[in-house]
Amino acid sequence: MSDFVFDRGSDDPAQAPRRPRATLGSDDAEEIFASIDPKILGRFLDYLKPHKSFAIGAQVAVLISAATAITIPYLIGQAVNASVGGGDGDRLDLIIMAFVAVVILNAGAFFLEQWMSARLAQRVIFDVRRSMFAHFQDVSLSFMDKTHVGRIMARLQGDVNALQEFLESTTGAVGDIALLIGITVVLLSMDLQLGLLTLTVIPALIVVRAIWLPFSKKTFREARDASSTANSALAENINGVRTVQESRREALNFELYEEKARENLKAQTNSAAMTQVMVPTVDVLTGFAMAIVIVVGGNAVLGGRLDVGVMVAFIFYVQRFFDPVRMLSMQYTIMQRAMAAGHRIFEVLDVPVTIQDKPDAEPLGDVEPTVEFRNVTFGYDPARPVLHDVSFTVKPREVVALVGPTGSGKTSIIALAHRFYEVDQGQVLVGGRDVRDVTLDSLGRKIGMVLQEPFLFTGTIEENIRYNTEGATREDVVAAAKAVSAHDFIMRLPEGYATPLGQRGRNLSLGQRQLISFARALVADPQILILDEATANIDSFTELAIQKALKVLFAGRTCMVIAHRLATIRDADKIIVLQQGRIIEQGSHEVLMRNGGLYARLYASAHASFDDAQVAETGDAEFATRT
Repeated sequence: MSDFVFDRGSDDPAQAPRRPRATLGSDDAEEIFASIDPKILGRFLDYLKPHKSFAIGAQVAVLISAATAITIPYLIGQAVNASVGGGDGDRLDLIIMAFVAVVILNAGAFFLEQWMSARLAQRVIFDVRRSMFAHFQDVSLSFMDKTHVGRIMARLQGDVNALQEFLESTTGAVGDIALLIGITVVLLSMDLQLGLLTLTVIPALIVVRAIWLPFSKKTFREARDASSTANSALAENINGVRTVQESRREALNFELYEEKARENLKAQTNSAAMTQVMVPTVDVLTGFAMAIVIVVGGNAVLGGRLDVGVMVAFIFYVQRFFDPVRMLSMQYTIMQRAMAAGHRIFEVLDVPVTIQDKPDAEPLGDVEPTVEFRNVTFGYDPARPVLHDVSFTVKPREVVALVGPTGSGKTSIIALAHRFYEVDQGQVLVGGRDVRDVTLDSLGRKIGMVLQEPFLFTGTIEENIRYNTEGATREDVVAAAKAVSAHDFIMRLPEGYATPLGQRGRNLSLGQRQLISFARALVADPQILILDEATANIDSFTELAIQKALKVLFAGRTCMVIAHRLATIRDADKIIVLQQGRIIEQGSHEVLMRNGGLYARLYASAHASFDDAQVAETGDAEFATRT
């Protein structure tokens, strides 16, 4: 499997060197036509096993369809022979009845083949999509944070569609191969000399195909790259439409996109032209084969060596012979695309799940809601630690605030507490248990989180508030909304709590979305509540209402709060001040003010936030031991 290249920013942007853009596997410029890989085919077959009856049924139907298709020209030839020179009426009647029966059987088999192939492809693709979605639910955040979303969506959409196209055409390919073999056998058995002469066009077709294939690969690759570039530009412009309109870059962006779209148009046109090259080639070869049959076969009929019915059958067989050749040329391209798509799909499914329950993991159970860090060192890149030997304890029902400049490691601490990542050294304990020794489900039930960036799902407001607490009653939902001052604005909406939300809740203001996500965490009633700058996007008036509610809601819960606004953390039982991944001081607001350290100086400087001040890297070394 290809190596993964990630871009994970350090908590300290100044320390983070520039790294390659996040990618998942190979980039768009890779060779899209993969050779036939037995391992990929084997994994495809694993998805076919649960649907063996459909697979076998489709193959039987396609073989019957091919057999009847081969029989029809033969019966036409026999009918011609039976009707020549007065003919044999009884024999002709039998041939006509057989012909009708074969035609009906061919139509039925073809319908059954198409229906079963489509059902088989849809079921297999359903299983593949489900496997990929389930895997993405379990893949560690360390992977998801570092991987370009566009790459993931390409796997879930484009590559899966390529696989579906391959599965739908596979049965037809089997039928085409059977048809070629059958027609060849019948031609040679009906008249060996004429059959061999007719098949002399095959080497010419092979030569043309060998010349065409390298050019087609290059053209198809360019078309894929151009399409990917144009789609990426379109997606980026749509996602950033607010910035585009704010900057009044509509005209310039249109010109830039038009350039990429024209390149895509040219590439797609060339690709279509290259695809169609084989069509006239096959038609020309069909004409040569027909000429051979007419000239050589006609002379044989006139000389009495060949029945006229055989010549008629030959003409029909030649016409049918090159249809599967044309289809197999297209299916070969589809197969190669599927091999490349399969490689990328299984590349995703093979991404290791690094954060998972140990075999002997136990539920956290009813324990004291404590959080403890013991000599924790951690880095998204182990060679560049973000946290350095961090140790502290959050006691039961204690409110602890984490403060410090951007990049000091605050968010990394709460991510480790919820075990989104694994520590490099040391231990993180919740309820006195190492988070690696307890089940992730029980840890998730113990800890509730509200992040700075609210994310709401499609559905009603009530469904979003009870998102992680399906058993919550309407009264629970309303109580949580009231506690965070969300109830009033919800009731002013047209349908109240039944108001449907647009994508990511865009029909609400940013502050309203944050209040909904805050209520979502509270309705779950966690014993440990973590707020990651949860009030950063709320206006001061709303924040005052929330602060009053928090004094009630924090009662009986252990809380860890990240906040840049100093005014929001004065009432915390303990304030931990971080700088460059180290704890430089901790204590209550009063204690820290008396110490006169970094916290006191920033607070006294009238800055509303730690981010408003430039903190010297060396000026607070004296506080490094005040932990």
